[in-house]
Amino acid sequence: MRNIVAVAVLTSLFVVITACSTPPQKAPGVPETPPEKPGVAEPEPAEDLTGTQAVLTRMAVLLEQNDYDGALALFDEIEEPERESPGIQLLKASVLLSAGRTKDGRATVQDILAKDAENADALFVLSTIESAEGNAREQRRLLEQIIKTHPGHAEALTALGTIFLQNRSFRNAASYFDRALEADPQNGEALVGRAGVYRYQRDPQKAEALLNKAVTLYPRWVTPLSDRARLYREAGALPHALADLDAAKTLAPNDYWVSNDRGNILLDLGRKPEALEEFQRAIALGPDNFLAYVYSAGIKDDLGDYAGAERDYLAVVRLKPAYYFAFEGLGMVRMRRGAWGGARDAFLEAYKGAPQETGYALLAAAAWIRAETPQAPKQFLQTALRRVQRETLEWYVMRLYHDLSGDNDVAIRIDREKNPDIKQKMLFYLALYYDARNNRGLADRYYLRVKEMGRPGTLEWRINEWTLKERNLNVE
Repeated sequence: MRNIVAVAVLTSLFVVITACSTPPQKAPGVPETPPEKPGVAEPEPAEDLTGTQAVLTRMAVLLEQNDYDGALALFDEIEEPERESPGIQLLKASVLLSAGRTKDGRATVQDILAKDAENADALFVLSTIESAEGNAREQRRLLEQIIKTHPGHAEALTALGTIFLQNRSFRNAASYFDRALEADPQNGEALVGRAGVYRYQRDPQKAEALLNKAVTLYPRWVTPLSDRARLYREAGALPHALADLDAAKTLAPNDYWVSNDRGNILLDLGRKPEALEEFQRAIALGPDNFLAYVYSAGIKDDLGDYAGAERDYLAVVRLKPAYYFAFEGLGMVRMRRGAWGGARDAFLEAYKGAPQETGYALLAAAAWIRAETPQAPKQFLQTALRRVQRETLEWYVMRLYHDLSGDNDVAIRIDREKNPDIKQKMLFYLALYYDARNNRGLADRYYLRVKEMGRPGTLEWRINEWTLKERNLNVE
């Protein structure tokens, strides 16, 4: 986003610049920062240009390459007095912002505003600096100030639309995007933003039409392709989604979100090895983002690479410890290889994140019994029992793990249970209890009954399936 502010200023200076200078790709869903308008045209060869125009064209290329130091050095090649003109100084402020030097950028913009307090473009760059520094309230105040005196300022209108889109205030967002498009029908970010509103309002046809226009106007801009791919995915048009992401990948081979989204499409298409390769590429591009590790771990688990899955789950819990599903996966892969103490610890962490999930408590208790003694989880279960409604089937099963007796009564209660989902779940935990107590015969009997219930889709079902497979039990 910061880079495109400089591009927008270049455009306002009537310099021919490249259409592939675009905002960095944002995460799926609501944009995190207000976008700006992309470049609009192909550059002419620098040798055909002279003076300041040639310098600025070279600068556009450096900005495309994220070479901000190189771009800043080019300002010394602009001759006086043009170098000190408001337009050139505003461009310099924008490049400083792109380089992350917001303090220097702010000082440069404020020098311009000291001479012309109503300079709308300077106020807009200042609003972007406020956004970069986390001053959302001041950013919005500046944007509203701009449109009071310049009601057709498309960039400010678009930025306000994006703020409302972030807050899921779709009516207000739509109003600002519509006003921006009225002022500038080819404003790329307004087209994408308005399409986003249509998408959230369940109007995919109108969203697609605007994204089609953005793709046509800016064929080297990644964001419309990525957003259209998400729209196609939601509609089930997976080949079209993949085609858009293939094109986006060609334009931005180092874009984390393009790679992550492409991995998801390949996964949806059932092409797991290719999806895994794409998620591994995303991890290399963004090693500090947890999401690609989640998908990579799941695929490795499915493909039998349990050691690899464990490494990825560990990466997830390191990067995002509140994501308790990763502890669930970690507990399962450890359970599978008989690392009972580690499985217990993982399920305990999952239970901390989701104390309403009694299954995590029971899995932790079963692993604990195997890691130490049947009495080891007693104190933990005593506390966990207080969170479960008394006299329910879940309560009786948890009490069985706590008391280490009463299994016949629990079996009878499970047989009487009318809800098939609850019944299957509690059958599994009864089987797991017998397994933890080294009564394999009864354990296998109840694992087979879980299979007979035929209700897949839960973690209990997954554990039950691979337990039956590993024991070569007849499940036909």
